[in-house]
Amino acid sequence: MRATTSSEMLKIEEQAEATFGLNTGLLMERAGQAVAEEAKRMLPEPGNVLVVCGKGNNGGDGFVASRLLSRSGYKVITISLAERDAYPPVAREAYDRVPPEVNLVTNLDLNFLDEALVRSDLVIDAIFGFSLKGAVRGPAVDVIERINKSQKLVLSVDLPSGLEADTGKVHGVGVTADVTVTFSAPKIGMLLHPGSEHAGEWLVADIGIPESLINEYSTFRHLDRTDIYELFPARDISAHKKSVGRVLVIAGSRGMSGAAVLTAHGAYRMGAGIVVFAPPAGITPILNTSLTEAIVRPQAETDAGTLSLTAYDSLLRLSSEYDVVAIGPGLTRHPETEELVRKLVGSIEKPMVIDADALNAIAGHTDVFAKRKAAAVITPHPGEMARLFSVTTKDILDDPVGFAERAADEFGVVTVLKGSRTIISKASESTINTTGNPGLATAGTGDVLTGFIAALIGQKLTVYNAASVAVYLHGLAADIAVEDMSEYCLMASDVINYLSEAIAWIL
Repeated sequence: MRATTSSEMLKIEEQAEATFGLNTGLLMERAGQAVAEEAKRMLPEPGNVLVVCGKGNNGGDGFVASRLLSRSGYKVITISLAERDAYPPVAREAYDRVPPEVNLVTNLDLNFLDEALVRSDLVIDAIFGFSLKGAVRGPAVDVIERINKSQKLVLSVDLPSGLEADTGKVHGVGVTADVTVTFSAPKIGMLLHPGSEHAGEWLVADIGIPESLINEYSTFRHLDRTDIYELFPARDISAHKKSVGRVLVIAGSRGMSGAAVLTAHGAYRMGAGIVVFAPPAGITPILNTSLTEAIVRPQAETDAGTLSLTAYDSLLRLSSEYDVVAIGPGLTRHPETEELVRKLVGSIEKPMVIDADALNAIAGHTDVFAKRKAAAVITPHPGEMARLFSVTTKDILDDPVGFAERAADEFGVVTVLKGSRTIISKASESTINTTGNPGLATAGTGDVLTGFIAALIGQKLTVYNAASVAVYLHGLAADIAVEDMSEYCLMASDVINYLSEAIAWIL
């Protein structure tokens, strides 16, 4: 499924009219009809509906819904926050078509609003659409606050009022909807936090804009079950262990062997045919007993029990025998190991998944990406991303999409910026993932994800699709797991153990 920014949606609507003759009036009528149909689903027996309309085309959608609900037997009060002449022409026409059976109120009286809210069974929020930037101002502030305090069922039109379509931010007040009917494609602000909490349950209404236009102008996607099914690698009946992905895991150190185990175990569970550890020699006995399916190729180590720079030639040769390399978990920030990582990232000519301490080693040395001859995926959390760009973690959290896109563009990699909404970016497109829960905020889950991504690259998915599918299934496995346990109890190994149920649900 595609998702859009506000500017992309404007362009799509312009092209829909220019190319297909879908004028604003027709689209508004269809949008209002979709809102009315959802209102009837939420309130099956005709009852009292309060519609609040702002002065833009979003308000026009509300006027159409008012008319259609009134004709279906609902008792409708519609409050217009603007005078008739303040509306754009098409919304003004919708205003004029509101039937006399609807109590249309144009002079805002907060006492009247309070009384209308008390009597209402459902509130339709048609105040602001996707063009809002910044904070809500004026009388709408009081209106939104009263809607939220009423605790009535709320249906938002296209986007909850007060929510920025491109960032998911709410500056001041914003409607908290139970359901949002959005048109043609979800807006990315609905997918990001805190926007997703304001949007509630959302659905996309088809108002006739051709999918080809949405695909052409949208640079975002939101993967759902159908998308993952189509992307997930099919296994041929003649498959063998070397044909379904050979993964080399360069990870671990003295005291950090678990990171390597989780990465390798995740790769195996996601379907890799062969997984090989290339660890410091000292942790070989631990790895042999922790994951019996994996092969161990011990490497030279420092006195601190980390990978030594002298292992470079051995690791470079070893990498040539495998389809994909996962590097970083548990390597530590030992200076010699960091120098080794930088040399390997610039020299290994196989796809790589670069995580954790490998990212820390590259911070301040991002020129190594330019030396690569094969695709790479980086999987930073906000702190690691901040180090890559020499900014604060707050900077990253304030603009996660922008920094994910910037990393993909400047470094020439696929970027997986982990967070409550993980962003996967390549140069021309980003995916916003909405699976997962706070239980993933525990040590080792990122190592598991690295293994998942590496395994899917080994099964011949593009690095972008491998990263996107892995992130989705990683979150979905966690969502299934917490149905059996509390989010507080979730551990990284549970994500691995529940992956089979996540894949079974997809397939």
